[in-house]
Amino acid sequence: MFLAAFLTGSLAARLKNHAEQSAQAAYRTKVLFDTNQLLQQASSRDDIISATANQLIKLLGKDIVFYPAENEKLTQPHIFSATEKIWNEHYISDTEKAVAQWVLKNNKHAGATTQTFSNAKCLYIAVRVNNNIYGVVGIVMSGQPPDTFENSILLSILGECALTLENEKNAKEKEEAAVLAKNEQLRANLLRAISHDLRTPLTSISGNASNLIFNGDSFDADTKKQLYTDIYDDSMWLINLVENLLAVTRIEEGRLNLRMSEDLIDDAIAEALHHVNRKKVEHHITVENKEEYLLAKMDAKLIVQVIINMIDNAIKYTPKGSHIMIRTEKKADKAVVSIADDGNGISDEMKARVFDMFYSGANKIADSRRSLGLGLSLCKSIINAHGGEITVSDNTPHGTVFTFTLPISEVHIHE
Repeated sequence: MFLAAFLTGSLAARLKNHAEQSAQAAYRTKVLFDTNQLLQQASSRDDIISATANQLIKLLGKDIVFYPAENEKLTQPHIFSATEKIWNEHYISDTEKAVAQWVLKNNKHAGATTQTFSNAKCLYIAVRVNNNIYGVVGIVMSGQPPDTFENSILLSILGECALTLENEKNAKEKEEAAVLAKNEQLRANLLRAISHDLRTPLTSISGNASNLIFNGDSFDADTKKQLYTDIYDDSMWLINLVENLLAVTRIEEGRLNLRMSEDLIDDAIAEALHHVNRKKVEHHITVENKEEYLLAKMDAKLIVQVIINMIDNAIKYTPKGSHIMIRTEKKADKAVVSIADDGNGISDEMKARVFDMFYSGANKIADSRRSLGLGLSLCKSIINAHGGEITVSDNTPHGTVFTFTLPISEVHIHE
């Protein structure tokens, strides 16, 4: 009976121990599997590091220090504690950092439980793919070191982390390359468009000026006035183009500083009409205000430029004698400005691209001069910077309506 009891107890203990080991192995395997899923969902380097460190804490139950690597140097450590106890600053002392730097340089394990810098408080392991190291993990070695199976799971997690960091780096490099390529294409398009579009007005200005210099005495007063007018129109077109180019450059570089103030929409429209293309006399431009005083929060100079561009656009793409109506009204907490014409209108295909940079559509401009396609793109950027919205729609019975909104400001009357 004693022998039977002894054998039964031994077998039961072994079975219990085996069950515990199996449960532990299953838990560790689940940690590895969960790590793979978490890393796939991570969207940034910090998310990848955080997910990896938290999984290591689940696996080992030890504090973790993660040193990301950039340009073969370690950056500021990310600290993850397995408990709520106060973090020991000795774990990230200069001595510990020196061991982590050695691991980065030599691509080998070092620190506690190893033959190299065994006095260190942490075991340091490189996060690597082949010879590419993306960081160094420090595991605070208090208590027993990881067993063989635990160590294999640990290395697998770090391998998954390294692959994810490599993919994140490659994705970022591709994105940066795509941005550079887009900027280069934008610059090439801009140079091509400028070189073509500047040639026509400059040739006209130089030709008319040459005629006035060498043949001015033989011209009558009407001919001279026409030449002066052509020179003025071409120079104003060039000035407007340069203003748009400078504004686009500031927006693209993030240097557009809004000087916000509370101004009357009517004043901005009046100022814009004062500077609009001289060909406005060939069109019927009217202004309709539904509110006696409509204040908006805006950078007045930029909004004037928006209105100028939109009215110029209506003048360019509509025949002589067309009607252009500028309306202002208040809707909820927005000031709404619309500029409608009764021209030929814009197709649905063009509406989808009309605010794209360098897109001038298939419509022919009245004076046959090409357009850089900067005006409406610039308008959209300025209105978006104000927190407003710009849209295009059909006019009734024909024509086009451009509408933009601005944050409204209340009128305060002091009696």
